[in-house]
This record gives sequence, structure tokens and C-alpha cells, in this order.
Amino acid sequence: MAGLSLLAASVSAHAEGQLRIAEQFGIVYLLLNVAQDQKLIEKHGKANGVDIKVDWIKLSGGSAVNDALLSGSIDIAGAGVGPLLTIWDRTVGRQNVRGVASLGNFPYYLISNNPNVKSLADFSDKDRIALPAVGVSVQSRVLQFASAKLWGDAQYNKLDKISIAVPHPDATAAIISGGTEISAHFGNPPFQELELAGNPKAHIVLNSYQVLGGPSSATVLYATEKFRKDNPKTYGAFLGALDEAAKFISAHPEQAADIYLKVSKANTDRNLLIKIIRNPEVEFKIAPQNTYSLADFMHRVGAIKNKPASVKDYFFDDAHIKGGS
Repeated sequence: MAGLSLLAASVSAHAEGQLRIAEQFGIVYLLLNVAQDQKLIEKHGKANGVDIKVDWIKLSGGSAVNDALLSGSIDIAGAGVGPLLTIWDRTVGRQNVRGVASLGNFPYYLISNNPNVKSLADFSDKDRIALPAVGVSVQSRVLQFASAKLWGDAQYNKLDKISIAVPHPDATAAIISGGTEISAHFGNPPFQELELAGNPKAHIVLNSYQVLGGPSSATVLYATEKFRKDNPKTYGAFLGALDEAAKFISAHPEQAADIYLKVSKANTDRNLLIKIIRNPEVEFKIAPQNTYSLADFMHRVGAIKNKPASVKDYFFDDAHIKGGS
């Protein structure tokens, strides 16, 4: 028995100090970019008495991120609120995946280069809407929510049949160049701004804030209950690093833009990035905001079986969540 106890202690000690984070594309992951560039997780780890080795993994789409988390390939998942709610629902009573923090409030635009498409009602079977993951990504869920408001809950997934999974960089290139089957893209910053600047036909069909009823956290971070429980120092250091990164971005938008370009290796106009960071509709903070309306919708149409009573059901009850919604 003593040998087993020593082994368990060894495994637990080994787990502390290792952090594998999955992120996707776009400036919505700027908190992570700043934390990576300034080694804030390592800094807060040392303050907590633990040396943390951080691995950064790039994936595309909530489905891929959720698969990686459940397979144990990553510790922290970065994706939309839609994928979080999906995996929370599927792991209740098992892995108990819940939200760790928001990456901030960002309006997501559904953009089309088809002059005939002015609203959702104008899409036809000839159109193709690119988004990260059909039926799973937050873009797909917001599109379904908007469809339900327009056509009724029974037809919430009406536009799924013309939606296709495409990484944001590829979808952006298609919208700017035109001439492909992709006539619309539900993306995120800075891809949506690049499309508007790069193609005179590109225009906004839908703003996620319109659908969700105001500023909202579209992209979030989440983990399993076991990881949070087994790695309190690493988990705490991660939260501390995120909070410091959020404050840094708000105070130093130009430096934050430079960090994004450096870490992401994106060939994006610096002035455009600064404009996005300074956009009054954008707010960098780790407390989730206005996520529950999407959760309620997803339960209403049967996309999730468990109905959360509040944000505290699908986010861990940490101090910064107390003012969340």
C-alpha cells in the first residue's frame, strides 16, 4: 500500500508543471499569444512554487479541439462557447469538462461576397457558408440561433446543409478572391476585417452581438475537472497569467498587436490589428459574459440534453466567474 501511495504522489507531482494548450486562429486568442510571448504562465508558476513547461498546439474547429481534450492530448482547450456547451453536456458525471475563462468579448461577423445576400433569408442552395465546424463551432451555433429566430425552432439547422468546415485563413482567401463555391464566411477577427477591406463586394450579413443580445464571450478556454483538481498550482498560474495578459492588452494595444504578429506569424496589417484591439465593441477580460442565451437555445432545440441553471453549471466556480453570465 505504501508503494502505491508513493506512486500516486509521484504521478500527481509529475502532472503539476505540465500544460498543453490548444488554440485556433485569430486575434481572439490574443490573451494566449501575450501569455506565450511574455512567458506569463511560467512567471506565475514560479510565484506558485512550480516550474511549468507549456506546449502550444494549433488546431482548427471545435470538434478537433474537443477530441483532443477527451483523448488526453491537451489540458486546456480553446474554442467557442458552442463546443464548450457540447462537451460539457456530454461529460456531465464523467470527465466533467467546464469552462476555465473567457478570452474576451468579440463581435463575430457573417460576411458574404454575394451582392444578393443581404440577410439570412437571401441564402440559396447555391451559396456555401464557411465556418470552423458545422453544427459544433460557436459560429455554427450562432447561425442556428439566428435561423431559429427567423424561421422558428423547428428549422434552427436550416442553413447547416449549405455550411462547410473551412479554417479561417482559407475561408478568408476565398471571400477576398471570389470565384469559389464559398460565398460567405462566419469568422472572427482579424479575418472578418480583412475580408471587408480586401473585397469591395464583401459585406456584413449578421453580427453575433445582434443574435446574442449584446456583447458576449464567443471564445473560451475549458478543461476537465481532473486536470483542475490534480494541478491546482498550474491551474492557478494559468488563470493569473490570463488576467495579467488581459490588463496588458488593454493598456498597451500597439505592443499587443506586435505580439500577435510575432507569435501567429500572420501577415496582417498592423494598423488593422490595432483598430480591432481598440474597437469599443471588443473587451479583453477573463470573466464570461452573455453566454447563457446560447446555452438556453441549445437546450431548447435538443442540441444539449442537460439544461444549465446558470453559467456556474458549465464554468468552474472560480473567483472571476462570480460576475460572469
